[in-house]
Amino acid sequence: MAATPIKRGFVDVPHGQLHYRYAGDSGEPLLILHASPGSSRQQVRIIEDFAGEARVFAPDTPGNGDSDALSDREPTIPELAAAALAFIDAIGLEKVRVYGSHTGAAIGTELAILAPDRVSALVLDGVSLMQGEELADVLARYAFPFEPDLEGAYLMRLFQFCRDQYMFFPWYNRTRAGRRDGGLGSAADLHAWITEVMKAATTYHLNYRAAFKWPADKRMPLLQCPTLVTAAVNDPLYDSSVALEKLLKDGSFAELPRLDAAEFRSARKAAMDSFFGKRA
Repeated sequence: MAATPIKRGFVDVPHGQLHYRYAGDSGEPLLILHASPGSSRQQVRIIEDFAGEARVFAPDTPGNGDSDALSDREPTIPELAAAALAFIDAIGLEKVRVYGSHTGAAIGTELAILAPDRVSALVLDGVSLMQGEELADVLARYAFPFEPDLEGAYLMRLFQFCRDQYMFFPWYNRTRAGRRDGGLGSAADLHAWITEVMKAATTYHLNYRAAFKWPADKRMPLLQCPTLVTAAVNDPLYDSSVALEKLLKDGSFAELPRLDAAEFRSARKAAMDSFFGKRA
């Protein structure tokens, strides 16, 4: 059977236009919120996984990919959640299940807090909590705009920024201690990621900084909907995800295989199917 095609569109919201990917024509809607610094392009595999059984919608977060930024200043995660609510309003969705990855997990949490009657279930794939010296360090060094220059040097810096996120955490800690256990993705995936970041080279960092500052330990206990927290065993956010799940009123945790494991994709799908099935 041929895979359900992924289509693309734009929708008008109060601050401008949001670009989104969508697939599937029946079933309970699933909203997918991507990680920083890319776009919904980085979520095409999970879109494909659910497109045969759900109506799947994956917007580019404002200021990422092809979506207009909220403004020229750094937003807050609740403001990005309000934009996500404006998105589901604009495309006519009454209630959604939500999957959020990293920055998308923070936005998904705030969306469920903002509009509890609109989110039936929430999946948080990697949740961050940064405080103290770690927070100060990433704010000082992690994400800044790549301003175009006539020599094209900014393109090389952008390439290295994306490439090194595969190999180190934080990406600038290029030492044995900072080395991630996973290696590079494919050349095609790296190219697609770089292309999406390039589209938003001067705005992508604003959402990143908002996510770093987001106080997950104070916000997650406010969730009312059933919530599944997942994390791959080699996700840099694994430890914080395990700890934060314990703060939920109606939460559970599912450990996933390594991000580079052949079975990662099927394991994620199975964990989400089981979770969604329990609340059906």
